[in-house]
Amino acid sequence: MADTGIPLGPAKFEVEGLDLWYGQTQALKKVSLKVAANSITALIGPSGCGKSTFLRVLDRMNDLIDNVRIEGLVKYEGDDIFGDVDVIELRKKIGMVFQKPNPFPMSVFDNVAYGPRVHGLHTRSAAERRALVELVERSLVNAALFDEVKDRLHKSALGLSGGQQQRLCIARVLAVEPDVLLMDEPTSALDPISTAKIETLLDELKVRYTIVIVTHNMQQAGRVSDTTGFFLHGELVEFASTKEIFFNPKDERTENYISGRFG
Repeated sequence: MADTGIPLGPAKFEVEGLDLWYGQTQALKKVSLKVAANSITALIGPSGCGKSTFLRVLDRMNDLIDNVRIEGLVKYEGDDIFGDVDVIELRKKIGMVFQKPNPFPMSVFDNVAYGPRVHGLHTRSAAERRALVELVERSLVNAALFDEVKDRLHKSALGLSGGQQQRLCIARVLAVEPDVLLMDEPTSALDPISTAKIETLLDELKVRYTIVIVTHNMQQAGRVSDTTGFFLHGELVEFASTKEIFFNPKDERTENYISGRFG
């Protein structure tokens, strides 16, 4: 892979020559990039260009789709994710936040507690129950939601606003104590005020997490990310610092997309 010149820390993900097919249709073509730890990487490009498909590769969610074939190398912290790995453990470390908020039809507290309980956090003793309460509260604080829901923790999460529901989904991911946050258009269904809150939250979260975000909103990519990758027809056309992508793109296709000439 060509050196992007990005002055970042150690790589969290290293992707080399990644190809992916859905049946006979090739969705990703020889994608190579490195995602630095404790950074925000934005993936931009027109609909159907492969950016969400690439995001799902990183936590092996494409395993759930029939007739998917993948070639190439994807390393997470130096280990091949398609090698001898525990996929459940991998997905615990690499959390996903989806485009539309999808809270479970249960209380705010139980939404956040769901993951830790599934992963074996018991509450048989008073100490265990206190630990769970502390984990839920900490996750809601880290998702910038606790102050808004502290008086309704045991009421249905479906009564929250769309922006609150999306931050609840972020808290639900944080509760299983992941290492990476993958976000697929996390603000596309939200109003501008809720979007701004989540963008502010992302800047705070990257201190503790590595974040990869798919967005159609180029202004958002410019505001929140350290590095940006531009996808087109399954190809990673350009990957560089966000400043370079937006102000000094090397590829004419990138410049045309950024300037609105197509897409």
